[in-house]
Amino acid sequence: MNGFELFIAASLGIGLAAASGFRIFIPPFLYGAAARLDYLPSAIPASGLQDWMASDIGLVVLGLATLIEIIAYYVPWLDNLLDTIASPAAMLSGALLMSSSLGDSDPIIRWGLSIIAGGGVSGTVQVSTVALRAMSTATTGGLGNPIVSTVEAGACIICTILAVLLPIIALILVIVSLGFTGRWLLKRRQEKRKSPSLVEIP
Repeated sequence: MNGFELFIAASLGIGLAAASGFRIFIPPFLYGAAARLDYLPSAIPASGLQDWMASDIGLVVLGLATLIEIIAYYVPWLDNLLDTIASPAAMLSGALLMSSSLGDSDPIIRWGLSIIAGGGVSGTVQVSTVALRAMSTATTGGLGNPIVSTVEAGACIICTILAVLLPIIALILVIVSLGFTGRWLLKRRQEKRKSPSLVEIP
């Protein structure tokens, strides 16, 4: 794998990792379908994990898991519970998808990028979705959560498709989005610190 191919593969992996921060099973399902239909960029080498995701059993398992995950996020209060479970799972999914996109590249580069970039990107996106859902629950009593779930699923699908078809564009959008996300999370943390935690009783 030359430098350009590695860049394309890494861009694809980061795009998929970002999508994993929204939903865990949609990215590997769409990635497997794209591999099955030969829609992946020619620079992306085959791997064992990619072959499984593109297999009949892989597509069936991931498809069912995707359907269950999407429905579960529309169940009141279950969505918040899923967020606590999804956070570490999203980081693992992002790392594995990043590793799959890099194929048989140097193990140090492959796993270094997978853990740091893949896991880090998916974890950052997941943290922002948890914060957004918590804010929605606090302000709307959970009534606004279905809208949040719909936006998250849509963002996941769009991010995955962009990563597969236009990996460099996906990389640029992920970098820009992470910048805005980081600023929003930092601002929210600062606002929490400024807000009084105790009410003084005269």
